[in-house]
Amino acid sequence: MPEFPYIPEFITVHLGLPNDSSAPNVTVPFLEYIQNVASSEIYPTWPESSIRANVYAQITYALNRIYTEYYRSRGYDFDITNTTAYDQAFVYGRDLFENTNRIVGDIFDQYLARPGAIQPLFAAYCDGRRVQCEGLSQWGTVTLAQQGLTPYQILTNYYGDNLDIRTAPVRPLTESYPGVALRLGTVMNEVRVLQTRLNRIAANYPAIPRITPVNAIFDKNTEDAVRAFQEIFGLDVDGVVGKTTWYQIQNIYNAVKRLTDLNAEGITQEEVQRQYPTVLREGATGEGVRIVQYILSVLNAYDPMFDAVAIDGIYGPATRQAVETFQRIANLTVDGIVGTNTWNSLKRAYDDVAALFDQQSTPIPLFPLAPEQALVLGSQGPAVLQIQGWINTLASAYPELTTQPETGYYGQNTRMNVMAFQELFGLPTNGIVNAVTWNRLATEADRISQGA
Repeated sequence: MPEFPYIPEFITVHLGLPNDSSAPNVTVPFLEYIQNVASSEIYPTWPESSIRANVYAQITYALNRIYTEYYRSRGYDFDITNTTAYDQAFVYGRDLFENTNRIVGDIFDQYLARPGAIQPLFAAYCDGRRVQCEGLSQWGTVTLAQQGLTPYQILTNYYGDNLDIRTAPVRPLTESYPGVALRLGTVMNEVRVLQTRLNRIAANYPAIPRITPVNAIFDKNTEDAVRAFQEIFGLDVDGVVGKTTWYQIQNIYNAVKRLTDLNAEGITQEEVQRQYPTVLREGATGEGVRIVQYILSVLNAYDPMFDAVAIDGIYGPATRQAVETFQRIANLTVDGIVGTNTWNSLKRAYDDVAALFDQQSTPIPLFPLAPEQALVLGSQGPAVLQIQGWINTLASAYPELTTQPETGYYGQNTRMNVMAFQELFGLPTNGIVNAVTWNRLATEADRISQGA
């Protein structure tokens, strides 16, 4: 699910029962979808307060399906059905009522939620004559409107006084799966989301070990929790969160939080707050900026068409201009911001240049860039071998470090050395070799090798 609710530009509707694979899907603008539902569910002759209350419920119901990825997390390729046994009425191609269209146009970007909860309310409703339910009665809203109640008063009559009406931004609908498998060493906000969900699921399934700390780093504790989840729910037990495992976790999370229940357990601000910035822009400081400046300097040494920039860890106007120059050459959006696309392009350009450079003639020392996955306890391979070699070089000058066998396995000895290095150089002392620690290890080891 996304961090916060939003209004999708389009919504895909399945014209049949969820498991009816012969029924077609149609993709329509969200505004037109709600206009169609309003024209199919309620009468245009009803009082305006009644119509507005119903439209709020219809918008919110659809957003709950989208926010929880109710059908997508079950492997379907649509967002909602037109079957009233499951969802709300939608008659593809039908004529729409002018007055309901106007009302929908006024409020289509607003939804209902509980105070303190992020997710859209599961705004259950029924007609109130043929079918009764726990939620809004469509015909009952007419009576309340005739008594002079406002739309909000009508809604609180059915959903309770603890009800907010919020406005959501409009943006393209995207799936929550990050597009890459999460595995040992992955460092990204989606790992924090994963850790939070697994910890909540563990309250209902105690065989899943709790993950501490929740820190967006896919470490051994996270891998163990993923494996336990996969075993419980009959998935391939590999400790890797691909698309199937991601959506099964979301599906079970929805279930234990009862997000498709009128009285759902709320998702709080703390649960969705992004803790790890994914972009660098003017005003940023630190080792992340220093790495970008280092790459830009290497590119400039190779080709003067790239701007030179000081490696000072301060994202000032000169760094922004150098990033914009790179973006222009790389045919990226020229905004001076280092996001995912710009970072990936910088990395590819660096790798290309590093393959061409003669190390002896390089005005700037060239180091291999950090691997895609951070190195953590349990990691293994050539990247671990590389940092063990750097540590052994550094140990000759820093008594806080100890020499160790270069095995290519990230064990406790390597972790203790990494933490000692991080403490020496003012980095977060967590034993995680991310791009910042990797770059600093490479720089300092090179200084020692050169006799500095």
